[in-house]
Amino acid sequence: MYIYLNGQIVKQEEAVISPFDHGFMYGLGLFETFRIYDGHPFLLDDHITRLNEGLQLLNINRVFNRLEVVKLLNDLLKANGLTNAYIRFNVSAGSGAIGLQTAPYINPTVIVYIKSLEKRNSMFEKKGQIVTIPRNTPEGRERLKSHHYLNNVFAKREVGDKLDVEGIFLTKDNYVAEGITSNLFWVKDHTLYTPCLNTGILNGITRRFIISLARNKGLRVEENFYPVEHLIEAEEVFTTNSIQEIVALSHIETHYFKGEDGEITAMLHKAYQQFTSSLWAMKEIGGIDDE
Repeated sequence: MYIYLNGQIVKQEEAVISPFDHGFMYGLGLFETFRIYDGHPFLLDDHITRLNEGLQLLNINRVFNRLEVVKLLNDLLKANGLTNAYIRFNVSAGSGAIGLQTAPYINPTVIVYIKSLEKRNSMFEKKGQIVTIPRNTPEGRERLKSHHYLNNVFAKREVGDKLDVEGIFLTKDNYVAEGITSNLFWVKDHTLYTPCLNTGILNGITRRFIISLARNKGLRVEENFYPVEHLIEAEEVFTTNSIQEIVALSHIETHYFKGEDGEITAMLHKAYQQFTSSLWAMKEIGGIDDE
C-alpha cells in the first residue's frame, strides 16, 4: 500500500519520521478516521473542522481545507487503486528538542494511512461488555482524538481480541461513558439516550450525525449522566463510529436487547446509508447537536 507522508505518496514500508517527533515522544498529535464511499469522503468538512480546532489547542501551526485534503485523498486513492477506503488522517507536532516545548510547532508531521474497506448494506451486531477500568478524564478541557490511547489499550486487553465484543467504559463515578472505540446510544420509551459530553467522552463526528439524524426523524434525544441501570433497562442499544457506522448490541452481560431487529436502530442505519456517498457536512441535513 501507498500512504501520504509530508507532501509525498510513498510505499508504507519506506515511510520514515524523526525519532524526535513530539507526537512520538510526548503524544502531541491528533488523528481523524473516516471512510470514503465511491470516492466520496463522508462528512469530510466536519472531520477537518474538528482536526483544525484540536491542532489550535495543541499549538500546532497547521490548518487544512477541503480542497487540499480532497486532492491528497484522490492522489492516494489513485495510487492504491481504490474507491472505497478506510482513512486515518494523522498530524503530530513534528521534531523538537528533548523536553517539553511551549513555543508553537511549525513543521508538523502529516501522515495519511489508507486501507481497502468495501461498503456493506447490512448492520453489524456485537455484544457489550462493561470493563472494570474506568474511563480516564480528558487531559484538557475536552477530550481530543489524540495519541493518548493507553486507557483504551488497557480496556481492549481486558476484553481481548474478540471482534464481536465492544467494551463499555464507565466513569470513575459509575456513570455510563462510551465504548472503547465508539460512542454509545440506547432507546427506551421512544427516546434516544446518550451520555453527555460532561462525562468526558469524545464528541464523535458520527455521534453528532446520529443525533442530528434522530432529531430530523422526530425522535426525542436526551443527553445526560446515566447509571448502568438506565442503560440495561433499554429496548435497543447501539454504538457508533465513523468506520463501523452503527453497530447494534444484542446484549450487555446478561441483559438482552433487540439487536439488529431494533426498529429505531434499523431506521437510523437506513437513513445513514442514504448520505454516505454525497454528504460533506452534517449541517447539510439541517441539524447539529446543541453541545
